[in-house]
Amino acid sequence: MAATTEVMDLIVVGGGINGAGIAADAAGRGLNVGLYEAQDFASATSSASSKLIHGGLRYLEHYEFRLVGEALAEREVLLRKIPHIARPMRFRLPHRPHLRPAWMIRAGLFLYDHLGKRTTLPASCGLKFGAESVLVPEITKGFEYSDCWVDDARLVILNAMEVAERGGEVRNRCKVEKAVREDNIWRVTIRDQVSGDTFERCARALVNAAGPWVKTFYDQSLEARSPRNIRLIKGSHIVVPRVHQQEQAYILQNEDNRIVFVIPYLDRFSIIGTTDVEYNGDPREVAIDDNEIGYLLNVYNNHFKHKLKRDDVVWTYSGVRPLCDDESDSPQAITRDYTLELEQEGNEAPLLSIFGGKLTTYRKLAESAMVKLAPFFPQMGQPWTASACLPGGEAGFDGVARAQALRQQYPWLSALAATRLVTNYGTRVVHIFEGVSSEAEMGQHFGEGFYARELDYLMRSEFVQHAEDVLWRRSKLGLYLSREQQQAVADYIASHAAAKAA
Repeated sequence: MAATTEVMDLIVVGGGINGAGIAADAAGRGLNVGLYEAQDFASATSSASSKLIHGGLRYLEHYEFRLVGEALAEREVLLRKIPHIARPMRFRLPHRPHLRPAWMIRAGLFLYDHLGKRTTLPASCGLKFGAESVLVPEITKGFEYSDCWVDDARLVILNAMEVAERGGEVRNRCKVEKAVREDNIWRVTIRDQVSGDTFERCARALVNAAGPWVKTFYDQSLEARSPRNIRLIKGSHIVVPRVHQQEQAYILQNEDNRIVFVIPYLDRFSIIGTTDVEYNGDPREVAIDDNEIGYLLNVYNNHFKHKLKRDDVVWTYSGVRPLCDDESDSPQAITRDYTLELEQEGNEAPLLSIFGGKLTTYRKLAESAMVKLAPFFPQMGQPWTASACLPGGEAGFDGVARAQALRQQYPWLSALAATRLVTNYGTRVVHIFEGVSSEAEMGQHFGEGFYARELDYLMRSEFVQHAEDVLWRRSKLGLYLSREQQQAVADYIASHAAAKAA
């Protein structure tokens, strides 16, 4: 793609949740935005979370009251914005007196109930576990509180879609190789990782939201010194067949002061994680190690009657959190709060860099970024994201009713497929079935109710270029489809890419 003479308002480097969120907020305020991601959107940290919108109960022990309060308030905001990909979830905390006394947990849960505005989520309470409990017999008491589940990778994609639908340029697999200030303009060189071609874009402001590569971007693309250091903290998860049929998640305390979640996942699985260990390698190469698998299984088996062994693990995923280096002694104690660094002197073009952050507070972080950039864009609109739904979450969304309506209209859809489609796409599911009156019109069936018609939509509207984009980020169909079926998806995408290039 050739250079363009148009000068954008804002170029955002990095297509994780912070970059996509900032780009969406800016586009909604009337700015001309470019969003560029070196690999696929949400291909690193933002798809490797515990899939939670939560205040962070354990952060209270480190006196992170501002962050926890902001995150707690955001739960309700995000539930309204993305009702198709997020839902309330109750968490059970088994009480182990030798780790934390009951009064301390009660005090923490009281703060958790009252630090943030809570209007729809129920308050915490005490529990007694009887003979029917899924926990080992020696655990007889506990607590229950509210948080929320979210599809993390889809949250990123919906924000990227928002940018595109508001006129921004949104490109994955396009790496920003160089950014040079020319007085009041940034001249940015970008390489298309698929074609190998380079192109230029110019903008009045630049946002470095490269996540784990935020400091690397300074070193390699800006040839400047980063104002802050970061520490990479690895979090790994294992996915196993569903360990119980209860709708609640569990939060398990451990002797080393770490906590482990056991979370119902999709219809057939449970997620167990995370690990929180220091990481010094390439963030693209991060992977769970044998010690982490053993650690997670051990914590789980110490609490539950139903025991797990290594052969039960059907999938693992790992990511690194790029946290601001606050010189904390342990990975668990490092702040999860975010820092925004604005660099600008005289009439030169501003650079805003994002250090830290967490999934739950991405929208507030984006608003804070807009406050920093506001002096350079006096024409910029007002804050808008708190009351606006992301694509598919339009007002009045009712997932159960919509899935039932889908099955009535298309009786060849299984109940699981209808639910998956509605919870993935919300109101946008109509675009997949536009003009369809029979199963044959859905095209090739890859398995599990996944048809070519849906894959066409993903390539057209959700920036899909490779099979892994679909199987592990836009959906988790990789957990369900056989190797042969997954290869058929890859072949279909490749054939369409070849036809497009011809």
